[in-house]
Amino acid sequence: MHPLTALSAVWVMPNHTPTEALALLLRWTHFVAGITWVGLLYFFNLVNVPFMKQVDATLKPKVFQYLTLPALQWFRWSALVTVFVGFWYWAQIYVAADARRMGVSPLGTIALFLVVWIATWAVLYLTIVKMAPSGWVLGAITTVLVIVAGWLFVKFTPVGQDDNHVLSIGIGGGFGLIMMLNVWGIIWRNNKAIIRGTLAGTPPANAAVLARQAFLASRTNFFLSVPLLFFMATSYHYVIFGS
Repeated sequence: MHPLTALSAVWVMPNHTPTEALALLLRWTHFVAGITWVGLLYFFNLVNVPFMKQVDATLKPKVFQYLTLPALQWFRWSALVTVFVGFWYWAQIYVAADARRMGVSPLGTIALFLVVWIATWAVLYLTIVKMAPSGWVLGAITTVLVIVAGWLFVKFTPVGQDDNHVLSIGIGGGFGLIMMLNVWGIIWRNNKAIIRGTLAGTPPANAAVLARQAFLASRTNFFLSVPLLFFMATSYHYVIFGS
């Protein structure tokens, strides 16, 4: 742990060890950022999408400027903070602790997590951007991909085979990583192009294509959020893997 991190943690919670204080800070930062992110995800999918279908075209620039764009800023940064802090917490508090207990390096499990879930997202990205399938087809592809990815992680992780925390978060956190990459790689990028073009009076020629891709990515995130929350909860409240 970096000395400044340890010092800050102890200063905030002097009755805890540096590791305990850091764990508490990371967990609550993860919770607050995650609530912000998922709350905005549900807002966009359940409220904003049907709302924008009813808004008069002349009003859309104002909505984009004063509602959608600020909301997207909170959305993308809360997604990044949620995943970064959650990954830090999981890797240091659970994976590294198990690795010390086993006398091995935690890097194998961390690398496996990143490779499996980033590769899964890459396939989803190409599916959305190159194929733009129907929602049902994309849902089926996503389901197969995340099941395979979860199985690969649980089957081959060198650390934490008997640890419910490592395995549950290794799956739920993988969903979160996919969702965050969707936010930055498709949702934010495409919406930024549409909104800034509209505000400048020159919307992109492929605005409909960009909007469709962003919609598919957002819907994917919406449905992935359900198993994500399930596996995050089971990591602490209900043992489904290991002990």
